[in-house]
Amino acid sequence: MKISRDYIKWLADLKQKIISARLRAAQGLSQTLMELYWDIGKEIIKKQSEASWGDGLVERLAADLKKDFSGMKGFSRRNLYAIRQWYLFYSSKFEIVPQPVAQIPWGHNRVILAKMRKVDTALAYASAALQNGWSRDILEMQIENGYCDRRGKALNNFSRTLPPPQSDLARQAVKDPYLFDFLELGDSAQEREIEQNLTKQITSFLLELGKGFAFVGRQYRLEISGNEYFIDLLFYHLDLRCYVVIELKAGRFKPEYAGKLNFYLSAVDSLLKRPDDNPSIGLILCRYKDKIEAEYSLRDIKKPMGISNYILTQKIKGKLLSKLPTVEEMESELESKLPSKKVRN
Repeated sequence: MKISRDYIKWLADLKQKIISARLRAAQGLSQTLMELYWDIGKEIIKKQSEASWGDGLVERLAADLKKDFSGMKGFSRRNLYAIRQWYLFYSSKFEIVPQPVAQIPWGHNRVILAKMRKVDTALAYASAALQNGWSRDILEMQIENGYCDRRGKALNNFSRTLPPPQSDLARQAVKDPYLFDFLELGDSAQEREIEQNLTKQITSFLLELGKGFAFVGRQYRLEISGNEYFIDLLFYHLDLRCYVVIELKAGRFKPEYAGKLNFYLSAVDSLLKRPDDNPSIGLILCRYKDKIEAEYSLRDIKKPMGISNYILTQKIKGKLLSKLPTVEEMESELESKLPSKKVRN
């Protein structure tokens, strides 16, 4: 069987449906448990503030719950203290457990609780984990890489070239900067080398691009008026329902790159775009850019496109890495502070 563009799009769409179905099943179980934990946290706070039951309440409660519900995990003294802290954190702004928080597993919530100090930021990562189907390890990596700080930050003209619903989605689909440190390449790497390694490590590349990107091809050939042209990287975005053309540059952004990308977008819209597809979007990935030059370059461009930097080394992580403790550090500190008092009658 010959693999066509239609098959690639169909397969990517089918995979997304399978992933979504699995997520919905998992979310149902998570939500029930998180609502239970919310109630437990609320009751602990209530009894500790209203009744004269000392700090030993949690220790006594853990022993009683483990005895009566031996088949259920999550009622250890350490976990009950975490539930209490989790409830206090979100109840400062919410009367019931926030929806994205309720739909991710408890392990994910523990990671976010350990890393975040602001509720809004915590909610942003809970939503991102839910939407992208991140594992606990991937969530922790994305927090360390400042995912929510980079999302939607690419310089772009989407608000002028796309209708409001799609322009907002397109803006959230691109980042600045992109982190390609998984390639383990030095700063002197050339375009073709970077491009080859990105496609070799397509899983990591797609994870960095974000939810919805389906890989179509590298050095994708277009024939126009008897001449051959090659797009560096071509994707199809399942949520935006459009092609995404990526031009990769090893050096500084130059204004002429926008003109070339504009040409490719016109060609893709004419040759590949189907009637039910939305207008194709372009993204220039470069090592450096001058903001004013980039803004001028996009000012009169009619096709939707963005301009972002990418980083090959881990130098940025010194700036983005959270200074807050890891889950293990938080648990260790919490264990050392657990009270040994018994409940007063």
